[in-house]
Amino acid sequence: MKIRLVWQKLALVWFLCLSDVARASLGDRLPEFKLCVEICKQTNCSPSNPTPIPLHRRLLLWNCGSECDYTCQHITTHARQTRDPPYLTPVPQYHGKWPFYRFLGLQEPFSVLFSLLNYWAHAWGLTQVRERIPRSYGMRPYYIVFAYVGMTSWVASMVFHARDFKITERVDYFAAAANVLYGLFYAPIRVWRLDHRPGTPRKRSLRRVWTVLCALLYLLHVGYLSLWRWDYTYNMAANVGVGVVANVLWTGFSVVQYRRIGRTWAVWPGVCVAWIVMAMGLELLDFAPWGGMVDAHCLWHLGTVVPTVLWYNFLVRDAQEDIAGTRLKD
Repeated sequence: MKIRLVWQKLALVWFLCLSDVARASLGDRLPEFKLCVEICKQTNCSPSNPTPIPLHRRLLLWNCGSECDYTCQHITTHARQTRDPPYLTPVPQYHGKWPFYRFLGLQEPFSVLFSLLNYWAHAWGLTQVRERIPRSYGMRPYYIVFAYVGMTSWVASMVFHARDFKITERVDYFAAAANVLYGLFYAPIRVWRLDHRPGTPRKRSLRRVWTVLCALLYLLHVGYLSLWRWDYTYNMAANVGVGVVANVLWTGFSVVQYRRIGRTWAVWPGVCVAWIVMAMGLELLDFAPWGGMVDAHCLWHLGTVVPTVLWYNFLVRDAQEDIAGTRLKD
């Protein structure tokens, strides 16, 4: 980009802004940001002589307009931080997001990296389930689906944080909701053993009803957000509510299991729940990214990696204990 020309033309703008007391609440509403983008587009985005964009950015759908938007976010933020003390001029958000420094064209590189680690945790867990739980165990298919749902949700998260578009945002939200709801779906199936077993038609009927109910809830959730209203507050409340119910079930189950068998690993669900609740608290501390890259949201993603690994270890040990107990009864 022809940054030098942009800086020269913005010099007058910053001079005029020194006496400007009124400040907009959102970065993309700042007059200096709007002017910066306009000047940048006029300078760099001429159809007859556009500024070339590197291939790796073009592959991630960066165009001249988005390049100007990105560049001006950092020009505006840097100028404001240089002009006034940081405690008087906090880092503004643009289009509802912090001004991250991209890496290899990735908008939020650490969120992408930590999402990848979560994907790896589920992929590793899938291997453990397949290798260490016998095919005959009734809960095995549910755990396998859980791994695939988790992997899918983290792929969607990587794509969204790599490039924030309307479609990538919605796919990420819908995949995350599926992940959370599936966590609630298979919890009562394990707690009350509603998985397929010979001679238990009532449990099979309950499982079918529960499956239909969860599928219907998910369709209604997606339908409401897609067809009626895209509501961030509702989406967050719905996910938290479903997650809390699932966490209560698993925590109660872990307490019962520990009292029954006295094994330390039986309390791991409770540990995972406590860990995730603390990690979720990072979302409430929303702060400007350290070094322009590390923010509360990406740290929340990092905080879910270890509990995921611990969780799959619990599922495997619980299955093995359940199988051993069944054999002793037989």
